[in-house]
Amino acid sequence: MPTTPFRCLLLFSLAIVDGSSYAASAHEQEQLSLVQQQLDTIERLAARAETTNRSEPDERYRFDYPRLTQDIQRIRHGVQDYLSPSRAQPRDPIELVGDYRLDTPSAKPSP
Repeated sequence: MPTTPFRCLLLFSLAIVDGSSYAASAHEQEQLSLVQQQLDTIERLAARAETTNRSEPDERYRFDYPRLTQDIQRIRHGVQDYLSPSRAQPRDPIELVGDYRLDTPSAKPSP
């Protein structure tokens, strides 16, 4: 039967198209796209703040920009995985750190 391979191919192509769009509704995709744009903006602002930051050597605390960047990338990756899942995968149990303050060791030894 020549139509059987055609039907199988058609069903397979429909499963691929349908499987890739199940992740989110059009409204949700639009909203998550906005989230990704905002993450890009936050990442650019953080990079700009890091380059213009002139920390004094005697400051006790400073902001941990690399950790913030890693968390932003992690969030972005999670949104992208949700919008275009490759296949069912277990969730990543690692949590965001959220603490962006670094202790700067003092240059002077304590008495």
